[in-house]
Amino acid sequence: MRAARILEFGKPEGLRVVEIETPRPTPDEVLIAVWAAGVNPSDVGNLAGRFSQTTLPRTPGRDYAGVVVQGPAELLGKQIWGTGGDLGFTRDGSHAQYVVVPTGSVREKPAVLSIEEAAGVGAPFVTAWLAVVRAAHVTAGETFLVTGSRGAVGSAAVQIARWRGARTIGVQRGTEGGGADVLLDFEREGVAKRVLELTSGRGASACLDTVGGPLFDTALACLGQRGRFVAITAKGDGRVSFDLRKFYHRELRLVGVDSLKLDASGAAEVLDELRDGFTSRVLRPPNIHTYPLAQAADAYAAVANGSAAGKLVLLASC
Repeated sequence: MRAARILEFGKPEGLRVVEIETPRPTPDEVLIAVWAAGVNPSDVGNLAGRFSQTTLPRTPGRDYAGVVVQGPAELLGKQIWGTGGDLGFTRDGSHAQYVVVPTGSVREKPAVLSIEEAAGVGAPFVTAWLAVVRAAHVTAGETFLVTGSRGAVGSAAVQIARWRGARTIGVQRGTEGGGADVLLDFEREGVAKRVLELTSGRGASACLDTVGGPLFDTALACLGQRGRFVAITAKGDGRVSFDLRKFYHRELRLVGVDSLKLDASGAAEVLDELRDGFTSRVLRPPNIHTYPLAQAADAYAAVANGSAAGKLVLLASC
């Protein structure tokens, strides 16, 4: 089969698409013919050598949609979707024509999603669900703030929070795109002051920082008493500083979420919780742009340099 392979850590141009042996599933696994596979920033970071758990050579790729071609008879031919923090890191991933996954992780994709859409929602929506629901515990009537609300995880988090009945405030560069109830341009206005005005002085109930540091102080200042701050990424050296007295006097909570700790079977349980949102069309997949598998390095480069418009998906048959 053809597969993108990380032979050594480095830049996107070092990613190679080569012929390797098709993997063989164990009795507890299934073989998936990958029809489409999303490309995530973490995949690019994996290629760059930022994750110590990855051993080489390795086929990267967390997200996929395809069809079961080997496994239990009742699963054969089913169109499925999936993701996992182990895929592409501690086991070979989905940027290939075939991938092996645990039988317990197999889930049929929602019929309302195309194969390409199903391949593009995994990591962003699973990460957003972990942040909004399991970490921040956002409930109806609360105000939820998202930095980087136009990005894949940010926009997914906005949708999930609105699904749960929260009012959403997006913080980003510019006010184009994003589906939050209110969009604030951090380059043009005092975000914290505006959030206090929008909440009658109470501040936001919770926030998700998808930017990873540059807007940390801004987001922290937007929180009200007992506000919850969820962090999922970091920029630069990963260090931030804040006023600890204000932090504990306001009884704030800082929670880290790492979706890579959730393997394919654990991620499948989150997809189960997301299914109704997609089926009812309350949740919408991102705009999809496709690349053939043979041009995987180009797709990785587009994600790395920020030129990607929408969600990039590899088509494994091309």
